Amino acid sequence: MPPGEDPAICPHCGRQFPRERAVTLHVGLDHTEAASDEAVEAFQAAYRDERTELRRFQLLALAVLVVLYFGFLFAFAIVG
Repeated sequence: MPPGEDPAICPHCGRQFPRERAVTLHVGLDHTEAASDEAVEAFQAAYRDERTELRRFQLLALAVLVVLYFGFLFAFAIVG
């Protein structure tokens, strides 16, 4: 939790989160049956955004690993 900021609190269980987006995802995953239609729609939108960001991170991590692998391979070929 960043200092000086108020936590976002789940309206169902009282659990604290650093951001409102985390509460939206928590409610959609853990309190689906108790969530309102608006909360479910907000969860679906946040989930799509999160999935897009996660996919971008995965592709970036793969690119870094490929560059490192071939970098070490070429370095070994030249030195060894």
